[in-house]
Amino acid sequence: MSQMSNEQMNERSTGMAAVRTGPPEEPAVGRGLSRRAMLGLLSGGVVLGAGGATAVASVAAAADRGQAGDSAGDSAGAAPTRLVPFHGRYQAGIATPAQDRLHFAAFDLTTTRRADLVALLRTWTDAAASMCAGRDIGTGAVRGPAQLPPADTGEALGLAPAKLTLTVGFGTSLFTDAAGRDRFGIAARRPAQLADLPAFAGDALDPQRSGGDLCVQACCDDPQVAVHAIRNLARLARGSAAVRYSQLGFGRTSSTSTSQQTPRNMMGFKDGTANLKAEDAAGMNTHVWVQAGDGPDWMTGGSYLVSRRIRMLIEPWDSTPLDEQERIIGRRKGTGAPLGATTEFDTLDLAVKGADGAPLIDPNAHVRLAHTSTNQGATLLRRGYSFVDGTDHLGRLDAGLFFLAYQRDPRSQFVTINRHLAGNSRDALNEYIQHVGSGLFACPPGVRPGQFWGHTLFG
Repeated sequence: MSQMSNEQMNERSTGMAAVRTGPPEEPAVGRGLSRRAMLGLLSGGVVLGAGGATAVASVAAAADRGQAGDSAGDSAGAAPTRLVPFHGRYQAGIATPAQDRLHFAAFDLTTTRRADLVALLRTWTDAAASMCAGRDIGTGAVRGPAQLPPADTGEALGLAPAKLTLTVGFGTSLFTDAAGRDRFGIAARRPAQLADLPAFAGDALDPQRSGGDLCVQACCDDPQVAVHAIRNLARLARGSAAVRYSQLGFGRTSSTSTSQQTPRNMMGFKDGTANLKAEDAAGMNTHVWVQAGDGPDWMTGGSYLVSRRIRMLIEPWDSTPLDEQERIIGRRKGTGAPLGATTEFDTLDLAVKGADGAPLIDPNAHVRLAHTSTNQGATLLRRGYSFVDGTDHLGRLDAGLFFLAYQRDPRSQFVTINRHLAGNSRDALNEYIQHVGSGLFACPPGVRPGQFWGHTLFG
């Protein structure tokens, strides 16, 4: 698991509503556990709290409104609750305004039993609902049988939930193995949209940082709360699944709400100016949420997630003159304005020319090749994060963008855009970046109290 920096560990959320203060009411174990899964849970000292699901049931209606706000109950002049509803029509963490921190993990199933997989998803769902409500996942780190490990690892006790969201996805390998065999009796229900991504020019993918049967995206405003969430889900998975890779992220690189300012990426440029916004219901339905008739009914209300670990070649970039950096991107570094314009949100005019008659925005500029008008109308909801994972063996900064994008159909959206960027058009930015990890996941719709992640697929 990636290490957290001192700066991340020291930063804390100041909101203290729904602080974890101890055990829930009477503990209960998730339904449908096989003997093997039950033994695995007991060996980890896990007892799930029955109060977890009910704690957020009262705000499920807010989630149906797209989870565009902090939570139900916020009002002008009132302190925010710092809760994002877990239950609702859609999974939280997609249309939710992007939080400041990320802990993303991909998992490989170690069990071959469908019953174990369903039991794990039930257990995860109960735990996720509790953690997102600001509760620990069992009897707490300070109570319980002294002869067993505590149910919750305890590092989030006393911390507010800080807008924690947990989003689950199913990888292509969950449906069939490398030989094409049906692993859990669901191969026939694999959506056509969940097709393995093609190879792209310039890819340098590390297999150990790519793929995965399952993924969990934890977004939060407190890095310790996000790490706690993934740590405890991984602990609950013992005997059924193991972490394949994980990634810490800081500094969101896109605004997903009209209430947010556009952030800067590790290259110092504003990123995601033209990103879809959660308040655009029509755009979300057109480009993000799977609609009835798109494929198998179990994915209606869900979305498809593409993850890409993109390393930035920081040292060469930092040695590049400013005017060349701006030519490569197609925007001013200071203001974020398109070349030839004044402010960040001025219209991106790809036809504007300079005094010499040449296009002001270079034919190979990143913004030109990524723009929806040059990609058959394809667009994405981006939720990426910056990362810094120390230095490599040559002392170069291992840093870049952990790209996350949600869409209705990856074949016509991400694949179309990335082929344009990586193909014959030769995005000028490609000289300074390298795609080293990749994943594609089907994120099912949200859940109601009593349901579990993937209930539409397995229920």
